Amino acid sequence: VSYTRVIYEWNFKNPFFFSSNEVLICRNYKGDVDMSEIDHFLPLLTQQEEEGLTCPVISHGNVHFMWIKHSNLYLVATTNKNSNASLVYSFLYKLVEVFTEYFKELEEESIQDNFVVVYELLDELMDFGFPQTTDSKILQEYITQEGNKLEVAKTKVPTTVTNAVSWRSEGIKYKKNEVFIDVIESINVLVNANGNVMSSDIVGSIKLKTMLSGMPELRLGLNDRVLFALTGRDKGKTVAMEDVKFHQCVRLSRFESDRTISFIPPDGESELMSYRINTHVKPLIWIESVIEKFSHSRVEIMVKAKGQFKKQSVANNVEVRVPVPSDADSPKFKTSTGHAKYVPEKNLVVWTIKSFPGGKEFLMRAHFGLPSVENDEAEGKPPITVKFEIPYFTVSGIQVYVRYMKIIEKSGYQALPWVRYITQSGGMPAYLHACT
Repeated sequence: VSYTRVIYEWNFKNPFFFSSNEVLICRNYKGDVDMSEIDHFLPLLTQQEEEGLTCPVISHGNVHFMWIKHSNLYLVATTNKNSNASLVYSFLYKLVEVFTEYFKELEEESIQDNFVVVYELLDELMDFGFPQTTDSKILQEYITQEGNKLEVAKTKVPTTVTNAVSWRSEGIKYKKNEVFIDVIESINVLVNANGNVMSSDIVGSIKLKTMLSGMPELRLGLNDRVLFALTGRDKGKTVAMEDVKFHQCVRLSRFESDRTISFIPPDGESELMSYRINTHVKPLIWIESVIEKFSHSRVEIMVKAKGQFKKQSVANNVEVRVPVPSDADSPKFKTSTGHAKYVPEKNLVVWTIKSFPGGKEFLMRAHFGLPSVENDEAEGKPPITVKFEIPYFTVSGIQVYVRYMKIIEKSGYQALPWVRYITQSGGMPAYLHACT
């Protein structure tokens, strides 16, 4: 097997870039982990993959490898200390994000074509083993893809690097000042063959697209349960958020004291916060299925989908993915709406419904032939999965109160806030199907 890897070896320290097991780039920050330790990573990883026991942390002696995979590349961090694992992985994913912003695609060729820029980025992203400037917008102000052609005398580091507001440049101007707020929630639901919800939760995020001049301060209000309790306004629907994570621009002390989200926003697009709501959620698109398998002959599939959300809402681009036997052939379909197609390389039937109104019910039937020789291979029974997106709707009921939103800037200009709500399927909208 020919490997193409990006290996980032780090004890908050040393990056390596590998292609076909050969080092492309190496940067040593501290040197207290032997550079030859990286030679043990690929054999250990290969051994784990062969045994089917792949682990995100691999140890060799007193050295630990923490790694992630992006496309056909690996980014690996090494440490011989009790490091903060969540910080290590956060930095590795930030590396992927920054390199992707610069090179569009993070792969072997983009690394080879941009050695100078990669070296400069590694030096700015980390200093003596400590993460430093990791915002790609700020990095792009003084590290360009023609960085190797710049003259040192003309290079000027922007004030954002040493400024208290390191995520926003000064002097930004717009003719029309606007801020767009997207509240996006993904629901994860697992339903068993008897129709019982086995697990469910909501993962949400609030994303911004800021087009504001100067250095504005924004204050945002949510229907947060703790906020309503503090202010005595516990009427109406409130939401109890858990695992809240903010962008670095948010003043955490202010949020802890009075639950006000106060911040100076980054310019352009950013994620202001993410959260999780651990609550019972009913499936927004309910799936019922019956799969009849006739040995040596055929398999027939019936899938019924029903929208269990408000009638005035519409789910867009719905995809119901139904697994079928790997030896099935000669597909035939009949649908009450949308269209179905067979994807043989994934052993799936994909039923696509462009527009799915709430309260409606649709049906899909599929017929497949089976080979005359019985397949004794033991196949699992993967679940039916559903993908969808419902605009102007949140299943948790969270609300951004525009009337409590303030945009303060010393020039006193008027700004327009826009708020949009979107609910979509998460990573686990699955139904275990019934078979006969």
